[in-house]
Amino acid sequence: MATTVSDRTDHGLLGPRSIAWTVIGHPMSLVGGLRALMIQALHPLAMAGVAQHSDYERRALDRLRRTAYYVTATTFGDTETAYAAAERVKRVHRRIHGVDPVTGRPYNAADPDTQIWVHCTEWHSLLAAYRVFGNRQLTPPQLDQYFAEGAIIGSLLDTPRERIPASHAECRAYFAAVRPQLCVSEHSRKAINFVLHPPVERSTLHLQAPMRLFASAALALIPRHLRRLAGIDRPTWQDGMAIAAVRPFGTVLTLPGMRDLPRAVFGGDVHDIALQARRIYRAG
Repeated sequence: MATTVSDRTDHGLLGPRSIAWTVIGHPMSLVGGLRALMIQALHPLAMAGVAQHSDYERRALDRLRRTAYYVTATTFGDTETAYAAAERVKRVHRRIHGVDPVTGRPYNAADPDTQIWVHCTEWHSLLAAYRVFGNRQLTPPQLDQYFAEGAIIGSLLDTPRERIPASHAECRAYFAAVRPQLCVSEHSRKAINFVLHPPVERSTLHLQAPMRLFASAALALIPRHLRRLAGIDRPTWQDGMAIAAVRPFGTVLTLPGMRDLPRAVFGGDVHDIALQARRIYRAG
């Protein structure tokens, strides 16, 4: 359980001076999160774990909230909150293993290779969203600092930190090396389509329109070679329209009275940690 003391002195593993607090704290980081989900589906071993063990089709909002909580708790939470969130994920990962029907290879959610893929796509996707919707561009040293901070967070799940890309160049080299392993399957197509076109449900009807807009913007940020692989490529002008359609949300969500809106999507725990981090960030 996260502390609710607004003036806490434990600022967590990264702290308000980190680049990650700026990047991930941007109100449009949700676009990056949706981008990551679609790209992650292209790795067969990572996708096998989702296809065989996840209930995302029946409880999509719950899965989104679990992911958002982990990112928020480990990035912005105090040290105890960050480690507790990691322990929770590790307990779940121990139960996720089997044989991938696409490659015939065994998979395990606790495997460092799979964890590095999930971490790198997530960390890079959050940066991709910030580069499009943020108010300033990061310098090369700031980019390297951001990925070095990511290595700290990525190692919370017991992946050796030295194996996690810790600079912009290392991240680019990692994606180039893993690219031949990526493929599209029935399960990955289904997962990607689920992000782009979430089913209409009464409990989430009020979120349908904005989530589809955000997902379309996330698609615009995916590299074209991956979109072609997944069969979801489209003309550049559509990308531009998708980005323009959601850009106003970045301003709206910073207005007084609107900052509490994410609670409806992500839940109270995520909202409370993020709100506390904003207070610390402004005070620093």
